[in-house]
Amino acid sequence: QVQLVESGGGSVQAGGSLRLSCAASGYTASRHCMAWFRQRPGKQREGVASIDGYGLTAYANSLQGRFTISEDDAKNILYLQMNNLTPEDTAMYYCAAVEGRPWVPLVENEYAYWGQGTQVTVSS
Repeated sequence: QVQLVESGGGSVQAGGSLRLSCAASGYTASRHCMAWFRQRPGKQREGVASIDGYGLTAYANSLQGRFTISEDDAKNILYLQMNNLTPEDTAMYYCAAVEGRPWVPLVENEYAYWGQGTQVTVSS
């Protein structure tokens, strides 16, 4: 059973930066995909960024350039570097994973495993 534990959330002022981490354990397949999703207040959960089994990344169009996803394969840790944050980035951020597939689209129902989430609050 894959387990995901997020950390790194917190409160920051607009224009600031945060780096989220997601520690993964329990992988049994040779390849996996991981992603970050977020749920803003009053809105549905949405994809933020993903990284596939070959290290290729994809981003939500509105976030590319400010957010960077990366993975430390040796440590099984997923990161999300978030720069120039705005109040509209306030959300619960979730780490997600699916194994045994080299690529999946950045769509919620493609991911089998989820973390509990870490809250990011950006004040103006």
